Amino acid sequence: MLKKRMKMSIILSLFAAIFLVLGACSNAKDENKENTGSTESTENTEGTENTENMEGMDHSNMNHSSSGEVPEGLKVAKSPTYEVGSQAIIESDHMAGMKGAKATIVGAYDTTVYTVSYTPTTGGKRVENHKWVIHEELKDAGEAPLEPGTEVTINANHMEGMDGATAEIDSAEETTVYMVNFTPTTGGEEVKNHKWVTESELSPAE
Repeated sequence: MLKKRMKMSIILSLFAAIFLVLGACSNAKDENKENTGSTESTENTEGTENTENMEGMDHSNMNHSSSGEVPEGLKVAKSPTYEVGSQAIIESDHMAGMKGAKATIVGAYDTTVYTVSYTPTTGGKRVENHKWVIHEELKDAGEAPLEPGTEVTINANHMEGMDGATAEIDSAEETTVYMVNFTPTTGGEEVKNHKWVTESELSPAE
């Protein structure tokens, strides 16, 4: 009888040990699932945030380089404040890294410049008070200057969805406009033949 009791006791102890081991393994798996789920949730959230940030990106962050071609009929400035080849400091912030950048003047022209509002031909949100579109970049514009509120068709591709868009003139100003090269203060590649910077948006380089 004593031997039987001892055997039973040993068997029961073995069963108890097995249950404890199985229970520990199960808990570990559950914890791993919870941790994995937490990580996946964080990654999905970050992915969503990145997508939203990209979708909400302002058009000023685009690279405003161009080929350097100018519209037909645009008159070269006879005596610009900043001559071609000279340098000046940009005081405007049309795009990130522009304000405070040292620019090299590559073109100077006398014209009428406009701020315009338009809906891109590619869809998306309406662009308000875009700076700048010049008179020679408006289709069948007639004599300058045009009055605020005038509806026009843009014949320029400074940015995607602009060419061919119907726009409304917000303001008009007769001045000298400049095409410039500059390296953004935020770093990155040099922006070449940027169109346009007005005379009031430049200051002398020291």
